[in-house]
Amino acid sequence: MPLNLPPLNALRAFEAAARTGSYVAAAFELHVSPAAVSQHVRNLEDYLGKKLFSRHNNRVVLTDAGQAVQAGISESLLSISTLTEQVKSGTTRSRLVISCVSSFAERWLVPRLVGYSLQHNPVRFDLRIEDDPVDFARHKIDLRISYGTGLYPEMISTQLLQDEVMPLCSEAYFVRNPHARTLKMEAVPDEDLIHTNWGPSFMSHPTWQEWFAKTGVARPVATKGYQVGMSNLALNLARDGLGVALGQRSMAAEELKAGRLVPVSETSVALGQPYCLVQPKNKSQRAAISKLIEWIVA
Repeated sequence: MPLNLPPLNALRAFEAAARTGSYVAAAFELHVSPAAVSQHVRNLEDYLGKKLFSRHNNRVVLTDAGQAVQAGISESLLSISTLTEQVKSGTTRSRLVISCVSSFAERWLVPRLVGYSLQHNPVRFDLRIEDDPVDFARHKIDLRISYGTGLYPEMISTQLLQDEVMPLCSEAYFVRNPHARTLKMEAVPDEDLIHTNWGPSFMSHPTWQEWFAKTGVARPVATKGYQVGMSNLALNLARDGLGVALGQRSMAAEELKAGRLVPVSETSVALGQPYCLVQPKNKSQRAAISKLIEWIVA
């Protein structure tokens, strides 16, 4: 029997609009006009007999039917893209494309990639540092480590860890402020606190106010100290003796073990979201990816 397929251009236009949330952005990506994208989507709606988008100001939002269609075609288009790449190159890619959020890549993921390569056959990878959301199909991503759940419902997602933060400093800071060694955080002035602010899109990195509240201390913390936009930078400043950071335990593991960082208190506060490993369904059976994932999860 012949395949019952809608027009491919209509599917491409719909997928791009669904992913970007905008006919204008989809048109820019596909090198056509927004009117052409709109027409392709109308053709697909007529073909399926379903309304796929509702309009909200300058954005388009998937309807229930649209969400079902997107979930079905995203993996299919990714499979076609992967096959096309393999046929054109005459071989499969020798490197895995791994995408990860910034500080977690350097402090947590890279040591595990190195460990895997040293204990198994070396894995050749292209490690990309980027924020969510990422485009798996367009950038040929094999594996993604994200912060937060539910970001890619059409993919296979595995929770890696729920990280936590705790007050960390270096021995050099104790030399400069010896009372902190015995009196703990009571002896640390506001001016020596290192604040981590991930930016306006995030609220789930605990603040110093939250940490003190957990200890039962009513201490209104002023932002007189230092502020950085990355967890990695906060740990670096603490390691170099500048002050006390509310550092992530998983990222500081090696430096805690080596004594380059020491806890001022063992009280910790969990991050608001876990780190998750995400992979496209059509790549889950690739041996190279499966073995690497097993190593990372373990």
